[in-house]
Amino acid sequence: MSCASTSTRGRSSALKKGEVPIHEPGLEALIRKNAEAGRLRFTTDAAEGVRHGLFQLIAVGTPPDEDGSADLKYVLAVARTIGEHLSEYRVVIDKSTVPVGTADKVKAEIAQTLARRGSHAEFDIVSNPEFLKEGAAIGDFMKPDRVIVGTDNPRVSELMRALYEPFTRNHDRLIVMDLRSAELTKYAANAMLATKISFMNELANIAERVGADIEKVRVGIGSDPRIGYSFIYPGTGYGGSCFPKDVQALIRSSNTVGHKPALLEAVESVNERQKAFLVGKIERHFKGDLKGRTFALWGLAFKPNTDDMREAPSRTIMEKLWAAGATLRAYDPVASEEARRVFGPRGTLRSAPRPTRRPRAPTLVIATEWQEFRSPDFDRLKANLKQPAIFDGRNLYDPQLLKRFGFSYYAVGRGQS
Repeated sequence: MSCASTSTRGRSSALKKGEVPIHEPGLEALIRKNAEAGRLRFTTDAAEGVRHGLFQLIAVGTPPDEDGSADLKYVLAVARTIGEHLSEYRVVIDKSTVPVGTADKVKAEIAQTLARRGSHAEFDIVSNPEFLKEGAAIGDFMKPDRVIVGTDNPRVSELMRALYEPFTRNHDRLIVMDLRSAELTKYAANAMLATKISFMNELANIAERVGADIEKVRVGIGSDPRIGYSFIYPGTGYGGSCFPKDVQALIRSSNTVGHKPALLEAVESVNERQKAFLVGKIERHFKGDLKGRTFALWGLAFKPNTDDMREAPSRTIMEKLWAAGATLRAYDPVASEEARRVFGPRGTLRSAPRPTRRPRAPTLVIATEWQEFRSPDFDRLKANLKQPAIFDGRNLYDPQLLKRFGFSYYAVGRGQS
């Protein structure tokens, strides 16, 4: 099997040494183990990769274009590269999240490249989107909920079934469908999850205004098996490399075929508003006077167990506080280096110690629900905060408990203690 990704030569060299350029629990050990066993090799030689395996996986980024549509230049570049080196039958598997119809474009790109070479090498295209959560990707791959395979060739579906058989042995989770349905399934899944998050954040804003506790509402509706508890946690909005990009791309694709996706547009609008929600609470607490104030910020990554800050709510919070003249002392278990890469050196952003140590700031803001933030020493925390106020964007604490400790506590959909 050969997998084409957007890794640079530098990253490929690092991977050869067992150095992983991203934070994913268990990934570094897994790569090292398989590389040492000879089951995994890294190369920047495309010809070697195409010669290597029957299955050719395209796993490159599809960043949003200026209009929100998915940019397919990397996907099509890999397709051309495969066509330039193809000499015998291969199954080309698209793992990237792509708009409906991309498989046709990949097929045409490879076919045109082969035609220019005068080659008659055969190949098939498969849409096989991934459903891996950042921070839990290895477990999701080893024990998948489902494996979606889009193909127009029954022979290929059997090859794919054999490929995934070690991971679906206990229960056949492989679902075969046509190419376009497989492509839409990935977007539909992410858009559905994003919709649940925005829906709960909309309810949280209502709860706050009518005197209800959104956490109690969440338990009440989550107990209904038709709804469930997954992705109904209110907060500061969704971020990362998938939900924002995929919702935008689906909106754009829908508009392109003449349908106005009103619900998806609302999902995106609610999310953008929610990212600034916590800053509004901070401004009201300090009566709009944030200039010269210092805030401790716990959490930079868009979610726990990753260092990914793409579209992270923390970035909106930081930028708005900076715009108001504030200084931040930020702490994240793994994303501090990523923050320095994103924002560069600046006097208004300093590293903060671990939560078990003194925050050295008047006020605390929480943007990511890391496990180590859930049970701090509140007596010590209060003693170290010059103004004992906590702005909790992830509803980590019990408002009544913090009231007894003497904090001004602001959360999402729970009002002020």
